[in-house]
Amino acid sequence: MFQVTFSAQALGELKKLHPLVQLNAIEPISTLKPESLAHPREPLGKFVRAGQTLYRLRGDELRYYFEIVGEETLHVLYILHHNSLEDFLLRNRLPVSESQLVEQHSKFWKYLESLTK
Repeated sequence: MFQVTFSAQALGELKKLHPLVQLNAIEPISTLKPESLAHPREPLGKFVRAGQTLYRLRGDELRYYFEIVGEETLHVLYILHHNSLEDFLLRNRLPVSESQLVEQHSKFWKYLESLTK
């Protein structure tokens, strides 16, 4: 079993959830086994981005992007909602930074809100 740590972005997403939902949300990442990571199959995927090996785990409504640190720790870099702009950009490995993701996300939603006025 792995120890699981979270980035500031990942913790922020978890804190937005109801405490009981948080327990269900971390269950997919907390139950991963070394054998699964050695030979990833759906709902788990593996890719290399900027020389860094990352994993993507699909949960019900959330997507977890994480890396292995040492031999016993999974560090969750991002928790994103499925079908979100951020998830699309990461899945398609587009070259954007975390700050660009946030910026694009907020502008996108502001644009949609302006259409309803």
